[in-house]
Amino acid sequence: MEEQELKILELMKDEDYVPMKAKEIAMIMRVPKQEYRDFLEVLGNLELNLKIQKNRKNKYRLVEKTYYEGIYRKNQKGFGFVRLEEDEQEIYIAKENSLNALGGDRVLIEILEEANKVKSAEAKVVKILKHEKDTIVGIFQNNKNFGFVVPDDKKFGTDIFISKKDFGKARNNHKVLVKITQYPKNGKKAEGKIIEVLGNVNEAGVDMLSLIKEHNLPSTFPEPVVQEAKKFENKVDKKDIPNRVDFREREIFTIDGEDAKDLDDAVRVEKLENGNYSLEVHIADVSYYVKENSLLDQEAIIRGTSIYMLGRVIPMLPRELSNGICSLNAGEDRFTLSCIMQIDNKGNVISSEVVKGIICVTERMNYTDVQAIIENSNPQTIKRYEKYINQFKLMEELAIILKNKRMEQGYLNLEVPESKIDLDIDGKVINVSKYETTFAHEIIEQFMLTANETIAEKFFWLEAPFIYRIHENPDFEKIQELNEFLYNFGLKIKANKDNIYPKEFSKILEEIKGKEEEKVISNLVLRTLKVARYEAENKGHFGIASKYYCHFTSPIRRYPDLFIHRIISKYLENSYNVPEKWIEEHKVQAEERAKQSSEREKIATKVEREAEDIKKAEYMEKRIGEEYEGIVSSVTSFGIFVELANTIEGLIRFEDLGDEYFIYDEERKRLIGERTNVTYKIGDKVKIKVKNANKLLRQIDFELAK
Repeated sequence: MEEQELKILELMKDEDYVPMKAKEIAMIMRVPKQEYRDFLEVLGNLELNLKIQKNRKNKYRLVEKTYYEGIYRKNQKGFGFVRLEEDEQEIYIAKENSLNALGGDRVLIEILEEANKVKSAEAKVVKILKHEKDTIVGIFQNNKNFGFVVPDDKKFGTDIFISKKDFGKARNNHKVLVKITQYPKNGKKAEGKIIEVLGNVNEAGVDMLSLIKEHNLPSTFPEPVVQEAKKFENKVDKKDIPNRVDFREREIFTIDGEDAKDLDDAVRVEKLENGNYSLEVHIADVSYYVKENSLLDQEAIIRGTSIYMLGRVIPMLPRELSNGICSLNAGEDRFTLSCIMQIDNKGNVISSEVVKGIICVTERMNYTDVQAIIENSNPQTIKRYEKYINQFKLMEELAIILKNKRMEQGYLNLEVPESKIDLDIDGKVINVSKYETTFAHEIIEQFMLTANETIAEKFFWLEAPFIYRIHENPDFEKIQELNEFLYNFGLKIKANKDNIYPKEFSKILEEIKGKEEEKVISNLVLRTLKVARYEAENKGHFGIASKYYCHFTSPIRRYPDLFIHRIISKYLENSYNVPEKWIEEHKVQAEERAKQSSEREKIATKVEREAEDIKKAEYMEKRIGEEYEGIVSSVTSFGIFVELANTIEGLIRFEDLGDEYFIYDEERKRLIGERTNVTYKIGDKVKIKVKNANKLLRQIDFELAK
């Protein structure tokens, strides 16, 4: 259908084309009689999408005006913005020009006024192409004869009217899932029907269930998919062992967090006679079980990634695989794709090979115990793993070499703290703190980075169909903005439009290490960088200062890793002599899978962040009135954000900054008191009192402590 649309548009763009009726166009394009009805549908779609139009004589021609497609973002005050594809700029839409579009809708817009130095571009919505949502999660409010649902997603922009016959079993203050039956029109609110009651707003687990429903996440696996997973049971197929390199006699370890259940990487380090190191990275051979186009594969494509929601996981693969036959559990035979690298004492990979392997993990280690071993800090742990101590010391030695090499290349060692949120048995939050990482984490990080780079480089030069993890250079304009802030600290990133190097960022990060401003500057550097994504074309990775990079090491929880495992297996099975037709087919597939995986990753990141925001607000609800010290993490035109040592962030609005009118200095990202000249800028230490917290709004408000 898309091909025929393009042919019609090409015909109408021809300078000799004159407006014609549908039958005349069909004759010129030699549309068979039996396909004429489908042809009319294609014409209808082009007309609906405002690409062609009919005159009074039912003759078609191209639309003369230019329309642009984008996603609408609605403000609670009624106006909104549209961001066009591949464009950083947002275009303003006045309330009266919004056509009642809702947050997230895909729309066609017509530019009314181009951007200039004073103001941004302005446009009007001429057509809503697709509503983002047809179901909404929210809180039901019962008004006896009618009710309404207040959406959790405030960007949706309207409450939803519910007539009494559509209440279902909902009660006041229930979290509900609503099917939209009528979108907003002519000043009327949206209307809907309650299709599922999730529970009372304060009931345990309802907050996370609401997130699942809000983002339409696939929380359960279809039964046929589960049955396909179950058929593998928990033992490897002995018939395939002769086709693999047998590593089962070697000492191989997994190193993960204490709670991890899907263990997809295992490592071994050995010192060679020539003074070099042999690093083995063994990754679960998930592609052996999840075959292309199988039910498991189709479900994995839809999910794209596992999502971790604080005590609740929505896995990419059923647990029969993710926690069973694909998980590298200690003492059990497991199939792997293994990357064996010889590395010199400068951290250079001298040689490498990738093979199909079989391993039997010696010990399931955790970060705490490995750190205790390399620090020699826990006698009980040392005694328990006495015979393996040299192995872990060797791992530490190699990881230091690899990290030093990366730092020389300009690896951005961003120290942006993650949150550790502890929940009780009912899912209620009991503590929020900064997640502490140790060098044991660094060991696995460095080994996985090295394997990912090695695999990416190898298959790049083979010109194989592949999915790369890319991270493009930041925009020069963003670097200039960052430099305006860094000027206050006597720092500057040297760059111009043609020369932007990670090493310049790395120097700044090293210079601020251990200083008070480290946290704030690290955050600002992170905001300056672009977002990493998946692509079928290798474009390098700025953040790790690498020319070649992919995700190879987590096929249980990420689809791109599983996809490239499949590619690698094909090359190994065919002794690197792969049919051209297969290559071309999978290059197209790589583009599709990369795009889908990037989209699913965005959703997963959003859900995981929102889950954290809910629990942080829940934690602070019980701490209203308490005082804390924090650091100004962001300055806006409506107040300042302050981050506490436990990673919780809250907003101090203008009215809570004292009896003072503040002027917002956008260039230097600071507030200046009009009367007293008191300033608040990023990095300032302040003492705050918790003013308000609301887990339903995912919002925390602070005020300055007296």
